[in-house]
This record gives sequence, C-alpha cells and structure tokens, in this order.
Amino acid sequence: MEDNELLKVRLEKIAALKAAGVDLYPNDIKPDNTTAEIFNSFGSADGEALARLTEKFSIAGRLMAIRNFGKAAFIKLQDRKGQIQSYIAKDNLGDDAYFIFKKLDIGDIIYISGKLFRTKTNELTIEADNLRLVSKAIRPLPEKWHGLTDIETRYRQRHLDLITNPKVKEIFYKRSRIIQLLRKFMDEHDFLEVETPMMQPRAGGAMARPFKTHHNALDMDFYLRIAPELYLKRLITGGLERVYEVNRNFRNEGVSTFHNPEFTMLEFYWTYTTFEDLMFYTENLIAFIATDIFGGLKFNYQGTEIDLTTPWRRVSVKEALVEMAGMPPASLENQAQALAFARRAGCETKETDSLGKILMAIFDELVEKKLIQPTFVTHYPVDVSPLSRRSVTNINFTDRFELYIYGKEIANAFSELNDPVDQRGRFLQQLSQREGGDDEAHEMDEDYIRTLEYAMPPTAGEGIGIDRLVMLFTDSASIRDVILFPLLRTRQE
Repeated sequence: MEDNELLKVRLEKIAALKAAGVDLYPNDIKPDNTTAEIFNSFGSADGEALARLTEKFSIAGRLMAIRNFGKAAFIKLQDRKGQIQSYIAKDNLGDDAYFIFKKLDIGDIIYISGKLFRTKTNELTIEADNLRLVSKAIRPLPEKWHGLTDIETRYRQRHLDLITNPKVKEIFYKRSRIIQLLRKFMDEHDFLEVETPMMQPRAGGAMARPFKTHHNALDMDFYLRIAPELYLKRLITGGLERVYEVNRNFRNEGVSTFHNPEFTMLEFYWTYTTFEDLMFYTENLIAFIATDIFGGLKFNYQGTEIDLTTPWRRVSVKEALVEMAGMPPASLENQAQALAFARRAGCETKETDSLGKILMAIFDELVEKKLIQPTFVTHYPVDVSPLSRRSVTNINFTDRFELYIYGKEIANAFSELNDPVDQRGRFLQQLSQREGGDDEAHEMDEDYIRTLEYAMPPTAGEGIGIDRLVMLFTDSASIRDVILFPLLRTRQE
C-alpha cells in the first residue's frame, strides 16, 4: 500500500512536469566534471581559495538526499565516482528551474552547475545556478534510500544494489582492476591474448557436466565450453608458444558460495616450461596483483590474515592425505583400504570408483578446508588428471598442482600430456567411466589426438579462477557478491 501511494504521488508530479512542457528524458546533457575530479582538485581548498575561483562546475548524477529549508535546500548527488553536496536556492535558480526542483524525487537523475564553496560545517558544495531534469524515476528506491539489504533482491536487481550500496560498486571497480592487472602481467611476459570458441562440438578440457544446445542451420548439437584448454593447446601446436585467454566457462553443476555455473577464468599455456615453473610464476602473478591492491602481501579475508609472502608451501596429495587426513600410508596404494577409510570419513564413494578418485574424495572432505595459507598441492592421480603428463618418479601420478587459499581451489595447472598414444589411452579410460555412469568423465576427442600427432612441444598450462581471486581480494564471502548477475532460479511472479 505504501508503494502504491508513493507511485501515485510520483505520477502526479510527472503529469505536472509534462503539463509545464518539461522534457522528462532529454538527451543533450553533457556534464563537464565528476565528483572525483572536483574532490581531487579542490578537496583540500579552503573557503577563501574557493571564493577566488571563477570557474563553474557541472555534475550529472542520481539524487540521493534532500534537506529542505523553505526556499532553499541541500541535496546529495551521486555519479559513478561518488557523492557531492549541492546548495539549491530559488533566488539562484530562477522560477523555472526551481519549479522542476520542487517536483524532484529521490532517485531522479539531474544536472546541476555552479561555483564551489564551503558550508559552515566545512563541506565542499556546489552552489547551483542551473538545474535540469535528466531522467525521471517513476519507482522509488528501496529501503527509504538507506541501502538495499535483502540478499535475494540485491542479486536479482543489481542496478538497485549498485545505486544504494557504495561498497558493492567498489567491488566491481576492484574486479575490473584485477583483470587489468592479470592482462598486464601476461602481456609483459610476452603472452598473446586469444579467443577460442564458446560453442564446441564436444565438451573437453575438464571433467565436468556441460550445458547442451542445438544449432539449427547445421542441425548439430553443441556444448557451451567447460574449458578452452584443448583449443588453446591447438594454438600451442600451431606455434603460438605463449597464449592466454580471459574466458567464460559454463559447467552444469550446483550453485554454492564458491560455485556459479557461469564463471570467469584466466587460462594460459607456455611452451618449454613445467608445472614447477608455473608455481613460481603463479606466486609472482598473484603477489603482483596483491601489491597493487593492498600495497603489500598481507590482507584479511573473512577475519583471517592471509600471507602471500613467497615461497608458498608445497605438499603432494599423498603427503597431505597422511598429514592432514590421517590416512595410513599403506591405504594410499590399496583401493579397498582407501574405500573403507573414505566410508568412515563420510565421503560419497562407490565400490567401482578408482583408487585415485577415492583418494580425491577423501582429500575434498578432510584436507581442503585446512589449507588456509597459500599452498600448492602437487602430484594428482592419473585417473583424475586425463590431460596431465605422468610423473617420471611415479607413473600413477601426474606433474600437476592445484593452488589453495582459505580452503578453496584458486588455480589448477600441470605439465601437459603431449604423447598422443598415452592421450588416446587416457580418453579410452575416461570413456569407460562415462559408460559406467560418470557423466563428468572426459569425452573421446579424435581431432585433438590428431593435433598431438603433429607434435606439440613440451608445455605447461594453468587456469586461475578469477571470480574466486576477486572474492579473496574484496573480502567477499560469496561468489555471487563478485558476479554482477549470478545465476538465480526464475522467480514466479
């Protein structure tokens, strides 16, 4: 009922403005300044210095507050850079502009121009000598303009979230900065940024369930990519020896505070390097970003201090299972013993699961959450790493690492398998698992094997989860807080 009354009042104001010939949505507004420019140039100037200025300033922004004093008022305007106060007086504006002002509502977008001065409370203020309506808001802002707090509404109506919660806007400015820094670091190391298909004839490059679509003209099924890996390695084979892509991936999986079915990654491939080289590179890359964002290598995430000072800890999967999960060393090599341990730990496992899959189920349940400070977990089982090079010291494990910070995987990397015979055997093993009901197992990809048969140089590759990295660097508890439009169930109106 309250919303209906507010809407009625606004519609009455709109009718009065139209009757007076006021354009509610003009398209000739060109402000000369932003709030940041004004504060950067004059934020420390005193009243006397401002009084000597002959320059006028103009701002366009959303009206966020009004304090009326009869024939004068103070208002707050918000543009993309922040807020600034303006003093509104009928004597300064004239009758026509003041008539418009009296019909304004919180949430309207307006333009003002005038000189700067300081109020008795020393607040930098624009004394408006001109005011125009830029865009009339029919609906009122939520929560009486004191900030949108309902989580569901914030995600569904991100425009309102950005208007009413300045810290949300800061997160997405910081996200943009982080991606800029990632690109800068890659470019400075002679990597070439490329683009690969989002629609692929088969889902490859990761063990995940894909989204399926259909191309009408070709009468073919396609999959939204779960990873760009196989296409990027085709480019490596073609002679582009250092490539990267800031890419959108799609995985048909559940939604949680750390999972969104559509997500962003940095994925890169580098010839004549190994997974060990990439550990040093990853340390330097993430430290480079942290230094720019925080001015150092220590920051707080969810009340815990994270220290990125290098070198970061390195521990193998087997070592972690013994040390942090309490597995007897002998059970690491025995499927039945590992399965029994997993069952006691409450892991979801099947009798037919391979030893490697059981070990990783135990790892996910008992070890991940303990990896708070940055840790490289190395040497994953072959049967859960179908695209990774085998370790020369133990052929049942691979030259692979995952980076964990605050108990969550941030990056995944390995020395790439470039032996086409071994790759075919791995795909056949994955195909057997698919036939056994594992719809996340990798598909057979004859075209990719054919690519390897032309000889791919020794290469290491890595994927870094940008959304999770942004979560860390913005102290965000949920991945939905760092994605502008997270996936949500359609609401029934």
